[in-house]
Amino acid sequence: MSDERRTAVVTGGQGAIGSAIADALRASGHDVVILDRDQVDLADAHDVERAAGALERCDVLVHAAAAFDRFTLAQLDLDALRRVFAVNVEAGLLLAHAFAPGMAERGFGRIVFVVSDTVYAPPAPDLLPYVASKAALVGITRTLAHELGPDGIAVTAVAPGLTDTPAARAGMPAAAFEGVRHRQALPRTLVPDDVAATVAFLATDGAAALTGQTLVPDGGLMPR
Repeated sequence: MSDERRTAVVTGGQGAIGSAIADALRASGHDVVILDRDQVDLADAHDVERAAGALERCDVLVHAAAAFDRFTLAQLDLDALRRVFAVNVEAGLLLAHAFAPGMAERGFGRIVFVVSDTVYAPPAPDLLPYVASKAALVGITRTLAHELGPDGIAVTAVAPGLTDTPAARAGMPAAAFEGVRHRQALPRTLVPDDVAATVAFLATDGAAALTGQTLVPDGGLMPR
């Protein structure tokens, strides 16, 4: 990093993965601002804009927050779908829109969207809204990389595999973790620090040549 101290803004920073990301960024010398449900309603565009406007600076934006409503096509719920996209997609875009001008002025910026390796192989039909929203972020990553690159802003995505968090444990049987672990090239259960280390690297000057890419820390489950 340069001598100038950088500020990172992390959405979903009170969750297991988000808090690990925040800790990793602090450890690498960033000032970290958390935007979670206690600070902002990410489903409300006006509240997202208010929260962004209250911040003086953002050099690294990490959008890790995610709504996880589940339904199949047969159970289609447009209100729930719109909420998932508001939190998972629109909030990230609004924050990028708010912070990109300052990044461009300073000639440095990192925008990282936390997505999921379920984009490549959806494991269940009722993950339709979640997978669709994360796939949208992959497309946004590729598009913004070209738009913002000339201003020194790199845009990437991180697609973790099944990670051992309280939320994941509550929503899946233990056998699911064992099954995924045995299919990975590296047979170890993923933990939040695995994701955090990848994000922290992308925030460094060492990742200056990476943009438009999706890194997949999933133990080699789905080589890309």
